[in-house]
Amino acid sequence: MKIIHTADIHLGAKMDSVFPKEVSDKRKEELRNTFRKTAEYARSNGVGVIMLSGDIFDSDSPFKKDKEFFYSVVKNYPEIDFLYLKGNHDIAADYSGEVIPNLKTFSNEWTSYTYGNVVISGIEITAENSISLYSALSLEKDNINIVMLHGQVGDTYGKDIINIKKLRDKNIDYLALGHIHKPRLNMKVDDRAVYSYSGCLEGRGFDEAGEHGFVLLDIGEKITQYFIPFAEREIVEADADITGAHEAFGAYRSVKEQISFEKRNIYRINLVGEVEFDVDALASDVAKYLSSDCFFVTVKDRTAKKLDVTAYEKDTSLKGEFVRCVYANPDYTDDEKKRIIAYGLKALKGGAIE
Repeated sequence: MKIIHTADIHLGAKMDSVFPKEVSDKRKEELRNTFRKTAEYARSNGVGVIMLSGDIFDSDSPFKKDKEFFYSVVKNYPEIDFLYLKGNHDIAADYSGEVIPNLKTFSNEWTSYTYGNVVISGIEITAENSISLYSALSLEKDNINIVMLHGQVGDTYGKDIINIKKLRDKNIDYLALGHIHKPRLNMKVDDRAVYSYSGCLEGRGFDEAGEHGFVLLDIGEKITQYFIPFAEREIVEADADITGAHEAFGAYRSVKEQISFEKRNIYRINLVGEVEFDVDALASDVAKYLSSDCFFVTVKDRTAKKLDVTAYEKDTSLKGEFVRCVYANPDYTDDEKKRIIAYGLKALKGGAIE
């Protein structure tokens, strides 16, 4: 038997604060399409169950088009069971009023679905059941037991918290978790059980950089898990040291030498190092040069200006006094002094400080 474990799809998520509107709209479309393609992958590869471990929608009141899209995908793949456990973002959302035979849901009490000797159990964690749910879980040791939950693994109790210690020696084989947006696989619970976070299907911002996809479980006498990279685009954040560059195009060439760009991906490039030139539009100019190398790129100028401290020894301006005071302070390392001076001089010029 094959099962897909995914979570945190966040249909309807706002990305306008991260990307320009046209890029944000495209990413929302791609997010929906990746979910549909996940179902198509399941059909093509003999997967009988897709476990959705929470936060399918980004809110308790999803947009009508996102809700209709989700349920239409479920209905169009009737040979696949979709096990939908709500998470902290969509916990109060209503399930579709329409009865869809292959959509299996959960509640604030343990619910189980059986496929031969494979039993999939889940519960939606609330403030009311966050302590009692552990003692209420009872699983037969001779079954292959999968448990679906949504929350942060910890050692305490509470809404959105999974007390991992309380799940030891419960005859669990695999914990299919949601809530953490980056994949974390094969984490040990006890001698029998492991837990995995599938992460989200698509990165929605630079805090979700890296590879995304879903977990494929191949179940025979035991469970074998594989991470399947499946995102339409990967979000990449990288530093590029442009020390030695003399102008924006030189900085661009330095970035290209250090970072390999893929046309389909999204990038945040942090310019670092020491530069002798002073270009207020450095980041935007480099971004323009890079724009044809990938789907979308943003560039942050985090360089420090290379300073000749001796040039400020007799400078009677506020800049000179500032530089001398910083360099005379024994509480800072040389690197800290350089950063403080770089930020200070930029501020004195009226520049924006990140």
